[in-house]
Amino acid sequence: MNQLDRLQRNSRFRFFAVGAATIALAASLALAQNNGNGAAEPAPEPAGMVRITNLFLESFDVFTILLIIASLVGWTVFFLCLYEIRRGRIVSSLIEEAARECAAKGSWQELRTLVDEDNTFLSNVLRKCMSHPGDGRDSLRNAGELAASEECARIFRLVEPMNVVGNLGPLLGLAGTVWGMVIAFAALGQTGGEATPANLSVGISKALFHTLLGLLVALPALAGFGFFRARADRLCNRAMIVASELVDLLPDIAAVRRGPKSRPGAAQPSASARP
Repeated sequence: MNQLDRLQRNSRFRFFAVGAATIALAASLALAQNNGNGAAEPAPEPAGMVRITNLFLESFDVFTILLIIASLVGWTVFFLCLYEIRRGRIVSSLIEEAARECAAKGSWQELRTLVDEDNTFLSNVLRKCMSHPGDGRDSLRNAGELAASEECARIFRLVEPMNVVGNLGPLLGLAGTVWGMVIAFAALGQTGGEATPANLSVGISKALFHTLLGLLVALPALAGFGFFRARADRLCNRAMIVASELVDLLPDIAAVRRGPKSRPGAAQPSASARP
């Protein structure tokens, strides 16, 4: 694993570590505020005025925590896709031009150095093709197709968590709503059906607030999923075309592609050999 791979994985770990710390901080603050509110009567709200923060704190339960986690996961994946799914990371014009120039000059050692120091779509495909042990044009093209398919699958896997969050958000909100309605009607039964409409409206508003949270989680997640999936499809198709063209410029002989260290003690063909 090269240094770029390690840096990329470390950045992902930092994303999730920040998300976990935010969840813990939000939960501790909400619980602390709930405990503080239990010690004294809250000030009466003006008629017709409802504060979202009060509804959030009053409806804070396990479903709220799950929705917060889903929201943080969705936004973490969003920013990760914003960094990964872009032209410079998939089909960089600089890497393409440099690779074509190296192939035109027959500078395979320079091309190997170029792709080893880069971690984009094109470089990953070219690196695997240049290290492919088989000889022949068909074998080389098959290796390029497999490498490009693997890169496309990796990119699309980055987007998929937003689809999962977008579909689970409303279901979690609905589960919280059903739970709140169960509590509201249980309270109605305990009072012998003498609960006032005001008491029921408070319970129902708390229950429906979970539905609102679920929709607020799902809408940006599904919008981001559709946006990044379309962008990934467009960039991956372009990258596969460019990668196919660059693979066709590589030499058929594996010893030339892999360099003089690939077969110790064996005579190596000239570096200027062309396909």
